[in-house]
Amino acid sequence: MRKVKVAATQMSCSGNIEENIAKADKLVREAAAQGAQIILLQELFETPYFCQKEKSDYYEYATELEQNKAVNHFKEVAKELKVVLPISFYEKKNYARYNTLAVIDADGTILGKYRKSHIPDGPGYEEKFYFNPGDTGFKVWNTRYAKIGVGVCWDQWYPEAARVMTLMGAEILFYPTAIGSEPQDSAIDSKDHWQMCMLGHAAANLIPVVASNRIGREEDEDSSINFYGSSFIAGPQGNKVAEAGRGEEAVLVGEFDLDELETGRIEWGIFRDRRPELYRLIASYDGELTF
Repeated sequence: MRKVKVAATQMSCSGNIEENIAKADKLVREAAAQGAQIILLQELFETPYFCQKEKSDYYEYATELEQNKAVNHFKEVAKELKVVLPISFYEKKNYARYNTLAVIDADGTILGKYRKSHIPDGPGYEEKFYFNPGDTGFKVWNTRYAKIGVGVCWDQWYPEAARVMTLMGAEILFYPTAIGSEPQDSAIDSKDHWQMCMLGHAAANLIPVVASNRIGREEDEDSSINFYGSSFIAGPQGNKVAEAGRGEEAVLVGEFDLDELETGRIEWGIFRDRRPELYRLIASYDGELTF
């Protein structure tokens, strides 16, 4: 028996970086007080979601890993509370910019970083203006409490990413995100679709999934997004173990027995019965083999 408690959090963000870090710190401590050992904060929580508009002034938010305020702050928190913290930040590396996640182990050391692979580009979510496509490939880390895989926001819509991380041995998948209304059409509500995609990852891979979204209305000139929260923890059958509302600050905690889940994955036969030699077309854009 190897049990682990995980947490998902959600909060609103202001234009004050120190204030946002302090708010995130409070949620992490609340989760740790409930016994959580791996705690997820949302995507780019240091700042408002600046990708609504293409503005070069926002490039100043980017920092190198070693200088990032949130990463340095939560290295100390992780060490103090003995918790694992995947921390999302806007990374600067020479002339490249990435949407990056640093994985901090329970002793405060940085195990490594993952750079968001899939970069969206649409009204209100103009991320290609700010981020290079990630070049790390999908990553899995042996933390103190579990072997975890991480994706960032748009990555969560791709079953290929979840399957690859599971094949690499991930025991739990974590997805920090920033998603809400569509500025060009207020009638669109993607909340159920958003959750269903990740519940499918959990069910198809027999693996828990943890997702943290932001809340609140954020405006930039004529654009606005109502972030709909609804952060959740999913069990290995695609069942919701815990779910937050659309508008309130929240901490969700769930517990899983990793040994039991591993036995279930093996017994179910999904990975035994795979036929990788038949899946080559998944590596194409148009469904035709050119190699």
